[in-house]
Amino acid sequence: MKAVVFIEKNPVNNQLRRVSLELVHKAYTLVHPLGGEVTGIFTGDSLPENSDELFKYGLNRLLYYTDERLIYLHSIAYKHILEAMIRAEEPEIVLFGATHTGRDVAPLIASSLKTGMTADCTQLFIDEFKDKGKILYQVRPAFGGNILATIITPDHRPMMATVREGVMLLPDEKLDNPVRTEVFPVDFNDLWIKSEFLEIVPKIKKVDFNSANIIVSGGAGVGSKENFRLIRELARALGGEVGASRAAVDFGYIEKDHQIGQTGSVVRPRLYIACGISGQIQHRAGMEEARKIIAINKDPEAPIFNIAHMGVVGDLNEIIPIMLRYLSEED
Repeated sequence: MKAVVFIEKNPVNNQLRRVSLELVHKAYTLVHPLGGEVTGIFTGDSLPENSDELFKYGLNRLLYYTDERLIYLHSIAYKHILEAMIRAEEPEIVLFGATHTGRDVAPLIASSLKTGMTADCTQLFIDEFKDKGKILYQVRPAFGGNILATIITPDHRPMMATVREGVMLLPDEKLDNPVRTEVFPVDFNDLWIKSEFLEIVPKIKKVDFNSANIIVSGGAGVGSKENFRLIRELARALGGEVGASRAAVDFGYIEKDHQIGQTGSVVRPRLYIACGISGQIQHRAGMEEARKIIAINKDPEAPIFNIAHMGVVGDLNEIIPIMLRYLSEED
């Protein structure tokens, strides 16, 4: 079984996006036990400076086509180039990051290949299905996150999926795969360029969850934007980042950059403190693999307690000040 992974870079620093490393390793764990290989496909103005890192996570070969005209995302050009690579490889599995580029290009390719594609998967695994042999099972939240749907594409190839950054774990140990890169020949057509970029305004990232060992999150139970200062104070005292549930963002307590969950960021800190968060599946999808989870909630039946390593039943407006006093005494 062969897998293909779309490789992306961050145009700001010319480095690989973390999701590319995550998907390469996930593809490796899926197909390597079956004797399969993982091929990366890349197009853009230039290869990422650290593209050799991909091979340490399970990549066997990297196909690429670079052109200075592709410094920006031109969807139709990307679609034609990447589709040609996929057709040449004839893989059973194709994975894209659920990034701006992946969400734009992957559906175009799936439609052209007349196959299915599952977006924003939280889990991928291979298993038998009736007389179809081994196929890719694609799991994602559905119906507003109230259920987990397992989706399959038994009759068409390739089986395609997109996955958000942070969902798939990276291994502690790296591989010693040889670096094998290969230029893919493309007869570039100027008509593929359908747009002109006049200006690029970079979005300033306010929160860095990837490097955060501690995250303190607030939910609807915080009660108000003013009360959210307690969440910020506790995060500051612990040297952590501030997170939030979708409900807290929807109520206007905090900006969307802080949102964790199905429609926000996926995090795996050493310590996650959930304050006034009920723990619906939408939020759990983004934080349930934290190493330690502490939950503070007035409702003893809140679902968050089902996954918490430690739970405190009570009013966060009373409990957090006690925690802050204790932390200040420790200093």
